[in-house]
Amino acid sequence: MESKTARLTVLIDPAKKAALEELCAAQDLTPSQVVRQLIRGYLAEHGASYNTQATVSKKES
Repeated sequence: MESKTARLTVLIDPAKKAALEELCAAQDLTPSQVVRQLIRGYLAEHGASYNTQATVSKKES
């Protein structure tokens, strides 16, 4: 998971939004989770590279 977030505003028609929210709820997912999955898949499909950092840091003993 990325350590920082940025907002992306997407405009869709109300019927598609309602259908997305209903399907997401049935799958115990949020619309944001689904959109992030779609974006990762799209980037991978097109070979786009991007830098991401883990949010969990390891303590050294």
